[in-house]
Amino acid sequence: MSEHKHDQVRSRNEPFTERTATRIWCEQPSEDNPYIATQARCYGYDLFELMEKRSFVDVFYLLFRGELPTKAEAQLMQALMIGLINPGPRHPATRAAMNVGVGKTDPLHILPIASAVLGGDYMGGGAIEKTMRFLRKQQHTDPQDFARNVLLQQQSLNRVEVEEAIPGFGRRHGGIDLLTKNIAAQLLKLDAAGKALRWGSALAEQLETEGFGWQVTGLAAAVFADLGFHPRAGGSLFQLLGAPGLVAHGLELSNKPITAMPFVSDENYVIE
Repeated sequence: MSEHKHDQVRSRNEPFTERTATRIWCEQPSEDNPYIATQARCYGYDLFELMEKRSFVDVFYLLFRGELPTKAEAQLMQALMIGLINPGPRHPATRAAMNVGVGKTDPLHILPIASAVLGGDYMGGGAIEKTMRFLRKQQHTDPQDFARNVLLQQQSLNRVEVEEAIPGFGRRHGGIDLLTKNIAAQLLKLDAAGKALRWGSALAEQLETEGFGWQVTGLAAAVFADLGFHPRAGGSLFQLLGAPGLVAHGLELSNKPITAMPFVSDENYVIE
């Protein structure tokens, strides 16, 4: 019988804090019951004043950035939120939502299941942090030179390796994602469009000759970077912005029979 060696257990000598603290939210407790709040503030701003005087976009931005946006920043944020509100029925996350909806999964589970797919590396939040860091690093280089250097290597690199070299850009179903390209053009007209979005658009233009362009994750990452969001927050923000579309598609099919979705025929199953 073999012996298993275990590392010696040692105390880290790290004292735990006695109370959880947050800079984001402050609640005023009731005089009669300290567990019930009567008032709340988000980064010092009274919740009721925000409800009265500010938009949802403003408070969304405040919640993650710790400050209210300028008018131009709010306009860019709102435009992106609308552009990404629905990943579309071709997206794997939306297909997941539709499948669980028609499969009579509890409607409360549609979002967490589909959102997990939307958080993946393929066209999902898992690609956002890397892309934000890439855009922040490269936005001071010449996009034409960068594109030329990458495309010169195409003879020795496959599509996946090219897309690894330029995260946030590539092909979708063998071609350029035209919807994302058009959304980027719309966002580029706004006053708050910054260095990352402009650099990415210039790069996408250079890549078009080889059939590469913006991916939706690249566009989202560029706007998040220009609005000052931290790269680690980018993936979660991407999930949040696409959530309404996922739920809508799942609920649409939740009251329909399972035959409302196609069933793959036997001849399309291949066992190698």
